[in-house]
Amino acid sequence: MAEIVLGLASTHGSPVGGPPSRWLQIDDRFDPRIDYEALLRRARPDMERELDPEVMERRCQSVQRSLAELRQQLLAARPDAILIFGDDQHEHLLDDNMPQFCVYRGSWMTVYPRIPGGKGERKDKVNPVEYEACPELAEQLIRHLTDHEFEVATSNRLRAESGLGHAFTFLYERLLPECSIPVVPFMVNTFYPPNQPTPKRCYAIGKAVREAIESWDDQRRVAVLASGGLSHTIIDEEIDQMLLDAMLEKDVERLCSLPVERMTLGTSENRNWIIGAGAMEPLPMTLLAYEPCYRSPAGTGCAAGFAYWK
Repeated sequence: MAEIVLGLASTHGSPVGGPPSRWLQIDDRFDPRIDYEALLRRARPDMERELDPEVMERRCQSVQRSLAELRQQLLAARPDAILIFGDDQHEHLLDDNMPQFCVYRGSWMTVYPRIPGGKGERKDKVNPVEYEACPELAEQLIRHLTDHEFEVATSNRLRAESGLGHAFTFLYERLLPECSIPVVPFMVNTFYPPNQPTPKRCYAIGKAVREAIESWDDQRRVAVLASGGLSHTIIDEEIDQMLLDAMLEKDVERLCSLPVERMTLGTSENRNWIIGAGAMEPLPMTLLAYEPCYRSPAGTGCAAGFAYWK
């Protein structure tokens, strides 16, 4: 039978992409999704300390150490396949068809490398790279989840204009650039109402994914990765801590009762961590770091988190 040999959870946002000078290129004053002035009026009184260059650099170094540790854990586990829980932000799934969950079952995935440039960075459409997927694992997941009354969509071809979404290209861009391990993207609608899955549903499907892998009549070693989070564009340290404490203490009831009204904007990606916690339920979680990486006096930024199970 197949087995899950490692679980990882990692932020894929701005803190992993480079030094604090890169974070500061994102100017949240002009983000139409937020009321920047209102956030500024009620911001914490110690925000000046959070934006001190030494504090930001210390957080940056912690982020990079955590990424390096996750990379070593992944290399040491020697998986035959990697399953990634991630959100698609109108890259493959659009408003004309937005399922809660979608499993990619194609054989290959096109990745357009990113051209650096802060928010709005472009994709290099001239030099795409093809990576191997794992349709055998995908179909095992689809069969098992369907048999256990989870409604999952499937897709076997990515949109030519966008390629693989950023939650999944994170593996190749930041975590394991030389990766030649087959991957299954498991897309989760974290962002777009009205059909975002509840925390309870996320945990349940994570458990079902583990059961699907462990019942697979195959000898492959599988790693799972929860990609995204923690709170952003508005950092909410309180809900991040509620999530992390519940995961560390394996308090399923508290994890499944997290307030969905606070899972807005990028904070919605915390759902991917909940799915990962469900998939890795029997194993202890090691939290490597939690770094609220602020980038403005209004308290905007990206809280970075890194953890593993084994």
